[in-house]
Amino acid sequence: MLSENLASALNKQMNIEFQAAHDYMAMAAYCHSISYNGFAQFFLNQAAEEREHGMKVYTYLNDKGHLAVFDALDAPKRDYGALIDTFNAALAQERAVTKSYYEVYAIAEKEREYQTLSFLNWFLDEQVEEEATFETHIDYLTRIKDDANALYNYEQTFSSAQ
Repeated sequence: MLSENLASALNKQMNIEFQAAHDYMAMAAYCHSISYNGFAQFFLNQAAEEREHGMKVYTYLNDKGHLAVFDALDAPKRDYGALIDTFNAALAQERAVTKSYYEVYAIAEKEREYQTLSFLNWFLDEQVEEEATFETHIDYLTRIKDDANALYNYEQTFSSAQ
């Protein structure tokens, strides 16, 4: 059985994952609104992945005999000003998610809750991939700058990678 402190931290983390999904949906909507449908699809895929992460935590809480508690989601940002700003916001979000997992991990470590530590390791590994993905896209978009042809070609890779 998890301590109330650890269960609370896991519930918070679950909600962070669902908030991230909500934010990615808004990023997709922004991309659609400026006719970047390939990038919109990328963010829709990210949203689905974050919901899966939230559900993993949900299932773990239930498996450990705790109620999954859902909080209200914050309204996401609607306008990003530029495409690269959506990717910068996403990277900042992923870094915040990573930091939050570190905090949950520290609680589990202090409480010597080894099953939870094992469970959380998957997420920590996943966060390395998440951050690296956004860093790479930001690098590419920075290099492309205002080259419309290069941006079009780059976006096409997102349209086909569903």
